Amino acid sequence: MAKMDEAQEKTWGMISHLSGLVGFIGPLIVWLIKKDESPFIDDQGKESLNFQISIFIYSMAAFILMFIVIGFILLPAVLVFDIVMIIIAAMKANEGEKYRYPLCIRLIR
Repeated sequence: MAKMDEAQEKTWGMISHLSGLVGFIGPLIVWLIKKDESPFIDDQGKESLNFQISIFIYSMAAFILMFIVIGFILLPAVLVFDIVMIIIAAMKANEGEKYRYPLCIRLIR
């Protein structure tokens, strides 16, 4: 496999984050396909995948909390947080920075 240039690494790093807009399946696919081509893509793919898994867990907890009303406030807050963090992470990855999400449970190392 040919060595990927820096611009391509940044683009795929950004794509790994933006694919999180469709849930954890997007980052999983990007990471599985591109992880062996670049340490940067491997790192950002895992970070994006871990964040989307974390958001899924937080969303399920918020959904359960809808039975005691607070979930109606919490669930939209989690979804807005997800979108904002994805955009920030994509911009940072496109600049070549290894981004770390806040409140991320790092299950895949």
